Amino acid sequence: IGNTVLHILVLQPNKTFACHMYSLILSHDRNKEGPGSLELIPNNEGLSPFKLAGVEGNTVMFQYLMQKRKQNLWSFGPLSTVLYDITEIDSWAEDQSFLELIVSTKKREARRILDLTPVKELVSLKWNMYGRPYFCFLALFYILYMVCFTMCCVYRPLKPRTGNRTSSRDNTVYVQKMLQESYVAYEDELRLVGELITVIGAVVILVLEIPDILRVGAAKYFGQTILGGPFHIIVITYACMILVTMVMRLTSTTGEVVPMSFALVLGWCNVMYFARGFQMLGPFTIMIQKMIFGDLMRFCWLMAVVILGFASAFYIIFQTENPENLGQFYNYPMSLFTTFELFLTIIDGPANYDVDLPFMYSVVYFAFAIIATLLMLNLLIAMMGDTHWRVAHEQDELWRAQVVATTVMLERKLPRCLWPRSGICGREFGLGDRWYLRIEDRVDHNKHKMMRYTEAFKAQDRGNYDKGSEKLETNRGTLCKKEMSALSLSRSTSRTSSHRGWEILRRNT
Repeated sequence: IGNTVLHILVLQPNKTFACHMYSLILSHDRNKEGPGSLELIPNNEGLSPFKLAGVEGNTVMFQYLMQKRKQNLWSFGPLSTVLYDITEIDSWAEDQSFLELIVSTKKREARRILDLTPVKELVSLKWNMYGRPYFCFLALFYILYMVCFTMCCVYRPLKPRTGNRTSSRDNTVYVQKMLQESYVAYEDELRLVGELITVIGAVVILVLEIPDILRVGAAKYFGQTILGGPFHIIVITYACMILVTMVMRLTSTTGEVVPMSFALVLGWCNVMYFARGFQMLGPFTIMIQKMIFGDLMRFCWLMAVVILGFASAFYIIFQTENPENLGQFYNYPMSLFTTFELFLTIIDGPANYDVDLPFMYSVVYFAFAIIATLLMLNLLIAMMGDTHWRVAHEQDELWRAQVVATTVMLERKLPRCLWPRSGICGREFGLGDRWYLRIEDRVDHNKHKMMRYTEAFKAQDRGNYDKGSEKLETNRGTLCKKEMSALSLSRSTSRTSSHRGWEILRRNT
């Protein structure tokens, strides 16, 4: 019951009342330090009160709980050293990490905790010491891997075509080699080494990604842009395309260019994932993700309807015409492609002035130009501009969240020997097995002095105001006397308060 009340207090809007009640309940806890403590008992979602405060973005309760956990090590003048308990914050030995919970929640208030002590210092320590070097090395390794795969695709086994052309529009001059013909020369053996590296890399990607999907869940793993959800979809699809290409090569199946082309596009687009390692480029990756999977996906539905309607109309109009003079609409698939190019203003309206064009073509094309170019494209630009404005106002928070998500990802996937645990064990200071982070703080005494001076001025003004109000009560005889007394009172009050205030400043100096 006590643990349930603690979880309820974390969700209370009245933060001050919740903190006092939280301390009152813990004061009656019998197991304050042991594993049976009320603060360590999780709820049905596996969240302790401390983790729940982070997920809900309750910064007041989080700071209150951290103040209870800190240990003052020593202080000398303005300098002081504090040990903060990071047992539940650090993702080292936690199945459900506090940092991972913060970046995976949809509440913006939770990301503000990343700028509070000691979370900010812990993330900075992990990222600067291990996260950034490992991430940059991983980016360089992936780029070299993609260069190897690209060279294997460029020099794939082809041979001249020997069969006759079946149509005047058939322009094929090379065809794919069979498996027995693909690995004969020395250059083919070099390409085989690159292909083996490509296939091994695809298998490694699947081995690393699938356990995280099973642990977190597909909806949460692919749906969070900060966690790199769309990029996980891209890299898994890329690995699957590589395996499909390998199967088609081994079975001598024609048409390997289709999965190979998809793999090239997806593999190089995944390079944008590594832009999150740089503060200048990190927020732009989230901006691109939100535009593609938010604005562009909604816009594509409208675009598909417009293209289908007008492409069908164009095909019907030119169905009776000679395709040699106007070949842009000679069949229905080509009509769809040409209409798509017209929609994006890649090409101008097809016209041949040597022959007569149908009258309905001019009418339909006029309506298409108004709807597609003037209306819908400007609508897409406005939607993307609004998304850019929203992301630009959150770019600092998004950058910190990206760093945390990347750090947790690297810490989980790298061997323990390459990523030692951050912090200090409490045994060195007689604090048990819990881990702490040492933070040095500097107290600015001048700031506190100025606050005391301000309070002194306020106190003098309050005292003079009280005396003046008593005089006003006694001098209510006539209106003239009351105005004169109020005027003299305001002057004396200002002079007295300023005089006494400056006396306090001179005395303290």
